[in-house]
Amino acid sequence: MTHDKHLATSLDNGPEDAWVSVIQKMDEAYADLVRYQVEVEEKNLELEENKQFFDSIQSSMSDVLIVCDHSGYIQRVNRALEFLTGSVGESVIGTRFTDLVESRFLQKVDSFLNQIRIQPVRDCELELKGVDGPVPLSMNCSPRKNRRGRLVGMVLIGRPLGELQKAYIELNNTHAELKLAQERLVQSEKMASLGRLVAGVAHELNNPISFVYGNMHALQRYTARLSLYFDAINEGQSRESLKAMREALRLDKLIRDLNSLVDGTMEGADRVKEIVNDLRQFSSTQESEKKRFDLTHVIRTALHWIIKESKHPVEVRETVPDGLFAFGHSGQIHQVVVNLIQNAVDAMIDSHEKILTLNAEQVAGTIEFRVSDTGSGVSGENLSRLFDPFFTTKPVGQGTGLGLSISYGIVSEHGGKLEISNNPTGGAHALLVLPIEESPVV
Repeated sequence: MTHDKHLATSLDNGPEDAWVSVIQKMDEAYADLVRYQVEVEEKNLELEENKQFFDSIQSSMSDVLIVCDHSGYIQRVNRALEFLTGSVGESVIGTRFTDLVESRFLQKVDSFLNQIRIQPVRDCELELKGVDGPVPLSMNCSPRKNRRGRLVGMVLIGRPLGELQKAYIELNNTHAELKLAQERLVQSEKMASLGRLVAGVAHELNNPISFVYGNMHALQRYTARLSLYFDAINEGQSRESLKAMREALRLDKLIRDLNSLVDGTMEGADRVKEIVNDLRQFSSTQESEKKRFDLTHVIRTALHWIIKESKHPVEVRETVPDGLFAFGHSGQIHQVVVNLIQNAVDAMIDSHEKILTLNAEQVAGTIEFRVSDTGSGVSGENLSRLFDPFFTTKPVGQGTGLGLSISYGIVSEHGGKLEISNNPTGGAHALLVLPIEESPVV
């Protein structure tokens, strides 16, 4: 109405003004059309670029992509599906997703649409009908909704299990190799520690063996005397002759000594057996079952070996009560204790005063074992690196740098704690904390 009135007004004003007004309006309308056309072309170009972008992403995906409507009919697939199934995309569009699934998995996938209304489906293993046979996939299924939040379909993404299984196998192989390398390092460090103790152990074995050897020589002499006496009895010699022989051979004293000789020999043999068992327990590569063990015996055995082997006199101040029991592998903890004591003794080689202090006590549900020395201590920059593999403050050729690292791993695996610090009065201080009972499984 307004436009007609304006045109009528223009006509009243004269025909020339009317035509000018019409032309102006046509120019404005044409300009609007041109602007709209440019905007449409820009939108079309943007849509085309977005389509190419998403198509390129779908084409480069190694995982299978299937887009379905709310009834399970396929609306879109990517090249990964075409490659695995040998089907052209256009041939599967409009078909049901279940047509691609192996029959024994149909019951599982039929419930997808109902499940995704509650929560997405994660890592569901199934098989698609592949060009070279069944294709195992790990399938994830998520809901697809419109702007109003209504469910309009589902998006399925599947990763071929062959790749995952290959990755798992490689990961397991790598883990096995690392575990084997770790076991070899542990055993290597154990043998290195054992090598340092050989001299002390040899001396320790020499005492009971010498005792047994001496007793057996005495028993051999006693056996010869008894044989002479029994031969005389068998020959029927007179009572007076046998009595004289008995006194000459001192058989009464011999008989009284027999029990003590046998007891001493058994004691020496038991001591040898005990030392051998300690060595076998320390050097064994087999991981025995964890159980309660006598930590006091472990500490004193390790201390005895190291002090016997030490080339420098060391004053030992030990406060370790009898009957301290911890829970774990006694052989592994023996290795840790040997390492801590050996490090303390080594740290005092150049010290004027060599005092090794050992303390142990039960605190709540743990045993705390402390080792202190009067060495030069550990520098501040090295304290944080003591448990790093292959780090050592000893001269080249005198340390592997694995002892404390392996000990830290052993103690951690036992649910304990291992700390090293400097004493305020000088020297280093090591704290080993071990449980006395098995930790409950949570």
